[in-house]
Amino acid sequence: MFKKLFDLLTNDIAIDLGTANTLVYRKGYGIVIDEPSVVALAKDSKKILEVGQKAKDMLGKNPDEVRVIKPMKDGVIADFQVTEIMLRDLILRAQKKKLLIKPRVIVCVPSGITEVEKRAVRDSALHAGAREVFLVSEPVAAAIGADLPIQKPFGNLVMDIGGGTTEIAIISLSHIVVHTSIRVGGDMMDQAIISYLRKKNNVHVGIQTAESIKKEIGSAYPLDEEMRIKVRGRDMFTGYPITVEVTSEDIREALSETIDSMIDAVKHLFEKTAPELAADIAERGIVLTGGGAKLKGLDKKIREIVDLPVHVVEESLTCVVKGSGRILDDLANFREVLIKKIDN
Repeated sequence: MFKKLFDLLTNDIAIDLGTANTLVYRKGYGIVIDEPSVVALAKDSKKILEVGQKAKDMLGKNPDEVRVIKPMKDGVIADFQVTEIMLRDLILRAQKKKLLIKPRVIVCVPSGITEVEKRAVRDSALHAGAREVFLVSEPVAAAIGADLPIQKPFGNLVMDIGGGTTEIAIISLSHIVVHTSIRVGGDMMDQAIISYLRKKNNVHVGIQTAESIKKEIGSAYPLDEEMRIKVRGRDMFTGYPITVEVTSEDIREALSETIDSMIDAVKHLFEKTAPELAADIAERGIVLTGGGAKLKGLDKKIREIVDLPVHVVEESLTCVVKGSGRILDDLANFREVLIKKIDN
């Protein structure tokens, strides 16, 4: 009876603290927040103006009096204070501003995170209002969210492509057996598009325009029907606004180097993999999760290079937070997948 009452008073949450987006799962409610990891602050007073999508909409359009900050870089905290502000806002919103008892919080982190970075994440969540903080590796959460049998003695290969990192891991018996984490992801794709258009078309576009181009016509493999769109930006020579036409072939060329580095990481992972696990992967294939998995033809490109089955999870964007939510809902069963606590 006391446990039921306690569960009503506290609302534990799981957070996928991503470079591009932060998602929050509330126990008993599912995903309650899905917002860009962006914060807008008043420059002088440091007062929070906006968090999430409204803050992202200000990027590149903000006056000097307003700072628009992305506090996460390459999957880890780049700005400790702003991350804490963002987490506090998200925790309060997830709780509907009713903190009768502080929540327990699970936070997903990259598999290659350092001890210092782990402590920074934990401390930020504690200062933001968490009662207790657990950390879980993103590939493990992604695998659970993708319904992979990670607790069995099978090799499960997950490739989670986020905004700042690409996490590749082989998981068996609830643990990561071998992994690699490269600081390449959706943000680097956006930068590659900006650089390509600057060099080829002499046009400068903003980060939001580059992201939009990637989502609309970006691809890793030739499309059945190639696409083209008109892009607005600033002429590099005159400084005036200009409109140019860009094709899906152009963007594929722009993204080729970034995609090649991801596939190279998969190859290097297999060099460290035991034969028995490699045999499992040959049979079961590679599972793609994360926002980057939605890039058109990425599964075909990887399949062509590594000659293995490649499966894209249907709801790849929410896979990590759903997995961490399942851990939260059944902490006793999944406790061994949590990262060992760090001593103070």
